[in-house]
Amino acid sequence: MLIRLLRRQFGTISVLGVLRLLKAIGLFVIVRTRETRARRGTACGWESLKKGRNPVRLYRWVTHVTGIALVIGGAHAYAAQYSPVEADYPKNVYFGDTHLHTRNSADAYSLGNLNMTPADAFRFAKGEELTAHNGMRVQLRRPLDFLVVSDHSEYLGGYYRFNVNDPIVTGTAAGEQWQDFVDEGDPNKMMGAFTGSMADPTEYPPFPKDAQKLIWRDVGLTADDHNEPGQFTAFIGYEWTAMINGNNLHRVVVYRDGADKASLMAPFTSQESPDPRELWKALQAVEDETGARVMAIAHNGNLSNGMMFPSTTVDGEKITRGYAETRARWEPIYEVSQVKGDGEAHPTLSPNDEFADFENWDWDNIGRTEEKEDWMLAHEYARGALKLGLQYEESLGVNPFKFGMISSTDGHNTISTTEEDNFFGKFPESEPGPERFVNAMANDMLWQNTKLVASGYAAVWAEDNTREALFDAMMRREVYATTGSRIQVRFFGGWNYAADATNDPNYLDEAYSGGVPMGGDLLKAPKGQAPKFILVAARDPDGANLDRAQIVKGWLNSEGVLQEKVYDVAWSGDRSKDLATGKVPAVGSTVVVESATYKNTIGAPELAVVWTDPDFDASERAFYYARVLEIPRPRWTTVDAMYFGIDLPSDVPHSIQDRAYTSPIWYTP
Repeated sequence: MLIRLLRRQFGTISVLGVLRLLKAIGLFVIVRTRETRARRGTACGWESLKKGRNPVRLYRWVTHVTGIALVIGGAHAYAAQYSPVEADYPKNVYFGDTHLHTRNSADAYSLGNLNMTPADAFRFAKGEELTAHNGMRVQLRRPLDFLVVSDHSEYLGGYYRFNVNDPIVTGTAAGEQWQDFVDEGDPNKMMGAFTGSMADPTEYPPFPKDAQKLIWRDVGLTADDHNEPGQFTAFIGYEWTAMINGNNLHRVVVYRDGADKASLMAPFTSQESPDPRELWKALQAVEDETGARVMAIAHNGNLSNGMMFPSTTVDGEKITRGYAETRARWEPIYEVSQVKGDGEAHPTLSPNDEFADFENWDWDNIGRTEEKEDWMLAHEYARGALKLGLQYEESLGVNPFKFGMISSTDGHNTISTTEEDNFFGKFPESEPGPERFVNAMANDMLWQNTKLVASGYAAVWAEDNTREALFDAMMRREVYATTGSRIQVRFFGGWNYAADATNDPNYLDEAYSGGVPMGGDLLKAPKGQAPKFILVAARDPDGANLDRAQIVKGWLNSEGVLQEKVYDVAWSGDRSKDLATGKVPAVGSTVVVESATYKNTIGAPELAVVWTDPDFDASERAFYYARVLEIPRPRWTTVDAMYFGIDLPSDVPHSIQDRAYTSPIWYTP
């Protein structure tokens, strides 16, 4: 039919000619779509063709078919394409937020987020302008590539629906109890019901599963409506909000699939069990009974008081091989940074790391029921947990803490912002205004707003911007964390990289074929060789220059003692390492506090290096990850002080050095 149509239009045309014409059309679609996306400031996608597929894939398919025809027909056959349209590795990094709340979360609704919906969250992430709760207009400079709306599964959507007299809620035992609270004239008890139900579901009844399932279906359909394969990925997800004795054990659950599978089973809640092992069983049931694919992302552990990466289960039993295998199966990545503090390292654990003291929240737990003790830190900061994982792998044969690293916001105002000069806080009450310097969060129940961190985003190296490609990249840990900037980082490990590999514009071919990317494994070393690492970093085009790139190594030595070392491997300017310490001096600062400005007159736009471990012992288990630091720029509090004409509190830093943390590469002898 196609050939007859083309012959009618163009005259004589062969089958081979049709295929060549289709190739040309495919290439034209790619070029035009990319031009369109470039004008819009978004990634290349397939939306304009309304077929739900990427034009690059169309062209690849046509090329494949054409190649077969040429070979079979024997007409001008060729062995390979001149243009490298095909790649065996991900060429693009996608930035997004895996942890954001809307009015469907009970705590968000109780604290003033009355109207912001999941649809609003997706629209904002795509680049649309919204009006914040404080009346200000707010918009991202650049859209995000993906978003997980992760409302709490406990009482999901219930508070809003109760207040609009939705019978899905009002007819339940929970709804009747809430009405009693309102009749008593103490609606604040509803906030207590949310937190209290996690500790004692008998006192505060949970939702029936059938009611929860109806609300959950709407959540999934909204995500499906906003999912645009190739342009923007809207994930379905929720947060399981376990809190034992005030200690944070939260996990975000992310689905690879759409509502057709995700909505078949209601989310698991901490009211059913606060034990992570029960959550993992529930995730297994989801996959077994619905065919969906799911994962869990552990919440930043700095408010867990040592329970996020424990040495025992919640029952006090020792960690077993079965526990280690199950945790590693379901939790491939970890949220290392967010608005409630950074959790990469701590100066108590890493006294020789001058950059470890960065936005640490180390006062107490999330319920503010118990002060922090030093022994807890190794069980809640990422570097400490990665080191403990080496010990478990030695003793159990499995590493339960073999995670990649991402960041996300945990915003409860539906607005995912991480820029220092465009930061809208965590709750509605922590949005910009002169009063947020003096107010504490959650009606003064929690910490001062000035402690909030404008962090962070998840960066994912994937073949395409789709649910499937992004999810699979997370599962293989080819991801990294940023504390808000969109720094681009590549990190590879191998045995035979050339010393000048990064000078080759096609270095990625060697990087992938000769080694593994971030999140991967290097096995038993070739005799007499040490691992080599390729590290390439580029600044955020809208952000600050780069100060330095570092490689953090942790290892288990022959005596069974855990060790760590931070290596400066690339840096800007003409600074030299101190021969005694091996450290590079500080980059300096261009920050002008009074005007809340800085200049990129120091630092570098890009850093690249091939580094060989000078202290390698082939018999010792180890991990390596990259940390890339920007030059200092004004912290969001400095921006607020200038904008609103108020004094900056003396205990708040003037500037910040945002950074990126890659997923580790592990070495196993």
